Amino acid sequence: FKVTTKQPAADSDQNTLFGMGNPLLDICAVVDKDFLDKYGLKPNDQILAEEKHKEMFEEIVKKFKVEYHAGGATQNSVKVAQWMIQEPHKVATFFGCIGKDMFGKILKEKAEEAHVDAHYYEQSEEPTGTCAACITGDNRSLVANLAAANCYKKEKHLDLEENWKLVEKAHVYYIAGFFLTVSLESILKVAKHASENNKIFCLNLSAPFICEFFKEALMKVMPYVDILFGNETEAAAFAQERGFETEDIEEIAKKAQSLPKENKKRQRIVVFTQGKEGTVMTKGDKVETFPVLEIDQSEIVDTTGAGDAFVGGFLSQLVQDKTFEQCIHAGHYSANVIIRHAGCTFPEKPDFH
Repeated sequence: FKVTTKQPAADSDQNTLFGMGNPLLDICAVVDKDFLDKYGLKPNDQILAEEKHKEMFEEIVKKFKVEYHAGGATQNSVKVAQWMIQEPHKVATFFGCIGKDMFGKILKEKAEEAHVDAHYYEQSEEPTGTCAACITGDNRSLVANLAAANCYKKEKHLDLEENWKLVEKAHVYYIAGFFLTVSLESILKVAKHASENNKIFCLNLSAPFICEFFKEALMKVMPYVDILFGNETEAAAFAQERGFETEDIEEIAKKAQSLPKENKKRQRIVVFTQGKEGTVMTKGDKVETFPVLEIDQSEIVDTTGAGDAFVGGFLSQLVQDKTFEQCIHAGHYSANVIIRHAGCTFPEKPDFH
């Protein structure tokens, strides 16, 4: 099948995919090792900004050529899903918190351009969140200053009738683990709704620090998780924290699959990406590995958003009831496109078959 020639579906297909997370403006720059060392950053990592990173955000703008892109893991994924689907617009809904400022205005415009139905909780205590993407070669070190994103409130936004109606309209839900640091109660409300109505709830491990420092919150959500995403480093961190006593990614996937689950009608599926190595997926009692699309090193612009794009491609087929194999195929396609572009950006239309 071809995504681009699909007949525009009815409006009833709008808002079938729901995402909630931290809307951030990415500040992307190619930096040098000295810059990473100065701020104690690993070449490939995702962390939350601490006091010592405060002036880093000013320095990166002064010292390097920066590009601003709409970001935030969940928001990236729902945008890519919408891009893969093309028509109708607003298949994807997004909730998150921004500030009443210039960066917030940019995020609103970018969401609209991407045809995502974004409903932001806007507040004026904190400015819109940012994420410094420090690029060296094909590595990227992400430092997120959540600011406004950290101010999302269940009772101020998610619980409002007109917003909750949008949640109820969806049948696939996706939340990145990053949001566990912001509003566990919002995640649980959505996750329980999905579980009780036999809908599909997806979660991403998102970063080693989530597996390590937010493991209690993570394990509170896990019983509702139908599809668990992660990459090889997150899988390893998760295995270590859970005492799985194995470093074998297929074994980790199996053990994650068999963790307790509320909705017994759906067996949990675990999907672990491994960069240029194959993607691992549990299926029944088997674990399969799917090779990624070949790409020449010289064609990689930067890997920012590659994991988010994989999930976006995957979700785009999931909401159309395609097989999990097709979902992975689409995930590989969209990740392959995103790494050829700066930040989590993409061409006008996909060419996915």
